[in-house]
Amino acid sequence: MTLEERTLDWIAPYWNAHHLVRTRDWVVELEPDASEALRVAALTHDMERHFPGGPQLDMATQRPDDEAYNRAHAERSAQIVGDWVREEGADAALVADVRRLILDHEFGGWHEADVLQAADSISWLETNQDVAQKWVREGRCDEDWAREKHRWSFDRIRIERARELARPFYEEALAGV
Repeated sequence: MTLEERTLDWIAPYWNAHHLVRTRDWVVELEPDASEALRVAALTHDMERHFPGGPQLDMATQRPDDEAYNRAHAERSAQIVGDWVREEGADAALVADVRRLILDHEFGGWHEADVLQAADSISWLETNQDVAQKWVREGRCDEDWAREKHRWSFDRIRIERARELARPFYEEALAGV
């Protein structure tokens, strides 16, 4: 079994695994020759949220683009995933590449990180519109905050082709809030 196949098994219990799988799918759409590290990072970039004790975004006081929260989220995911990939027998270079990609998945800044960030955003807009709607219904945030989450997810995409792919999901997400 390949590392990517084992990764699919590892993420399966996570409530938002579909988002992770679609992120990997969008990575491959944007970068057909995506490296193993990029594919594994796509499948695992949010895994810290599966484990208790992680950073919490306070929707009453923090914006979706809160740098401190997003940095803490990325660092915790990189640590958890890096440890798991190493335990799965990956070599040190692959572990380092996966960790580096996850560390930058919210921010981008270099080609593979921009691909991952774009794929994450497309997948969020495609698969998690109902999550933002649920937050509003539960009173966790207001409609403006939910729209801002969708707007931030779209606006941070640096790759023009990815923006074109994301636009229909973005427009649908805004209309649904």
